[in-house]
Amino acid sequence: MKEWNNYKKEVEDLLALIELSDEEGSGDILKELERESEKLLQKVKSLELRGIMTAEEDQKNAILTIHPGAGGTESQDWAEMLMRMYLRWADKNSYKSEILDLLPGEEAGIKSVTIEITGSFAFGYLKAESGVHRLVRISPFDSSGRRHTSFASVFVVPEVDEEISIDINPNDLRIDTYRSSGAGGQHVNRTDSAVRITHLLTNIVVTCQSERSQHKNKANAMKILKSRLYQRRLEEEREKKQKLAESKTGISWGNQIRSYVFHPYNMVKDHRTDHETSDTQRIMDGEIDEFIYAFLLNRSAAS
Repeated sequence: MKEWNNYKKEVEDLLALIELSDEEGSGDILKELERESEKLLQKVKSLELRGIMTAEEDQKNAILTIHPGAGGTESQDWAEMLMRMYLRWADKNSYKSEILDLLPGEEAGIKSVTIEITGSFAFGYLKAESGVHRLVRISPFDSSGRRHTSFASVFVVPEVDEEISIDINPNDLRIDTYRSSGAGGQHVNRTDSAVRITHLLTNIVVTCQSERSQHKNKANAMKILKSRLYQRRLEEEREKKQKLAESKTGISWGNQIRSYVFHPYNMVKDHRTDHETSDTQRIMDGEIDEFIYAFLLNRSAAS
């Protein structure tokens, strides 16, 4: 209510500014009115979304993983472009981001990345991004200048904190250590600092090699594993209530949720909501809120 009352006061201030612009007819006042109105609109949209994000996990931090599809360097480069997009989104929205694990591509791009995004409702917003993202462009890696289609999958889970109990039996884990294959200096490459944890009951496999310390990599891998097990538990509970049909189709590899077209025209289109824009550069710079809003509001209306 405090936040709502603050916005109500901002509306009153804007109405007073409108009256002032009518009296003075100043173009500067009109420009300020337009800027402040747009800021207020975004605040109200954010408040509206938080009002519909009522699931316990919505308020949690998010762990976001990106994997390229088939296609080698082309899809690995697309995966890195998506990583940059989400890091910029986090920065624009004042979220803290930390790369927990990164496996570079051999020529360009990345083979995988796991990012922790910390802040209120980070998972609530980013759950809209889970699924397959499709890119159509003229490949910078094709000397013939041909058009290529690339795919990358995005998987988002809520981070498990102290309030959530996830019991893991050590006997259900297989922990392997190995030498990091990525950048990070001689120390990383000459010691078995990378960690791979396999949860034998579910066959969930997580890896972490971004830190020099094997201990830190193991701790980050366990954090990712707990979050994935928590997400699995949530999905099982929702399946029992028969409310998971939409998210199942959203994260399957054969169903892309969004297309990014750079050639022969510019367009980004979400196939779940039909929301689209021709300003591809703005989207790749991290301004994806309009797609997140459209998805969450559409899902709320359908439920």
